Amino acid sequence: MTDMTVDRAPLAYVPVQHAALKNAEIVPMSLRSVHFVMPGGVDDPAAPSGGNAYDRRVSLDLPGFGWQVHKRAVAGEWPRPGGEARAELARVLRELPDDTVVLMDGLVACGVPEIVVPEAQRLRIAVLVHLPLGDETGLPPSVAAELDARERTVLRAVPAVIATSDWAVRRLVAHHGLAPARVHVAAPGADIAPPASGTDGVSRLLCVAAVTPRKGQHRLVEALAAVKDLPWSCVCVGSLTQDPQYVAGLRERIARHGLADRLLLAGPQAGAELDASYAAADLMVLTSYAETYGMAVTEALARGIPVLATDVGGVPEAVGRAPDGGMPGILVPPEDPAALAVELRGWFGEADVRRRLKAAARGRRAALGGWAATARSLAGVLGRLPNDPRRTA
Repeated sequence: MTDMTVDRAPLAYVPVQHAALKNAEIVPMSLRSVHFVMPGGVDDPAAPSGGNAYDRRVSLDLPGFGWQVHKRAVAGEWPRPGGEARAELARVLRELPDDTVVLMDGLVACGVPEIVVPEAQRLRIAVLVHLPLGDETGLPPSVAAELDARERTVLRAVPAVIATSDWAVRRLVAHHGLAPARVHVAAPGADIAPPASGTDGVSRLLCVAAVTPRKGQHRLVEALAAVKDLPWSCVCVGSLTQDPQYVAGLRERIARHGLADRLLLAGPQAGAELDASYAAADLMVLTSYAETYGMAVTEALARGIPVLATDVGGVPEAVGRAPDGGMPGILVPPEDPAALAVELRGWFGEADVRRRLKAAARGRRAALGGWAATARSLAGVLGRLPNDPRRTA
């Protein structure tokens, strides 16, 4: 199988000369095939996530770079699946012919080395890591350690690993002892959207994240409770079903601080409804404990909305800088709601700060990379997967 060039814009068709024709005939360009194994809920609108959105989008864009995508969604409680899910994943991989190119979402692949590692001896597998399994917040230490060890076994067995930020590449290389040449970056893209009109330019806060311990909305509640005297309102958009106990505790915390009429847990949104929430936002807030990138950050910046976020993982890369060097957001230390409250007071009280952040956000909006660059990077990795799976990409 020969590699195709992926460092230039792809063509859906290529002209070829035929002796019987005076002009070039247009024929379809052949596509190579990749089987993309992903979680069963990838298309579920009730359970949105950055990883699911990434998987869906690159599945649409990869054909433009020479790869026909065969989606293989496997239902299960990943990364710790039950017997039925394990059997289904084993069947999906077992039925693929030798040397098939396979892209596996790390949530599915990394928890089951006993299934994936033997197949990596005959399939050309690349694993896409959205978040290292052991970095999920709230796991019992023994579970986190077990998942971490399983992930290490899988990632050491496959010829290529793909991460979503330079920070995540460094993290995986150092933490799992991987050869740097085998770990690649394919950062999420962003679709430039109309600039957000906002509410009054200052008071509407928006948090887009599943309501889970890792996203740390309880820290946001504590920070907002410390600035109750300011005229803010906040909408938290994201799934409320992933950790019902955490959601219940968050609701109790909101009520205890007397914020129920100002802080709305809106549940998941998509399409026009989500667009409307962004359009009304004056400031994006994100209080995560761990992020490999932070797609909600670039979705906000794609609308010119400044960001206030915790300085964790790949978030600084997502925030980035405007072409003139201006920073379109404020990063605060994790585990410090007081610092978040201080910056909120600065946002409300200092018009110059708001003007500077908004100008930088507009500049960053114009400079954001699109999803075509993400697909191009993935296509490059897939195209370099060795014919012998035991070799590195």
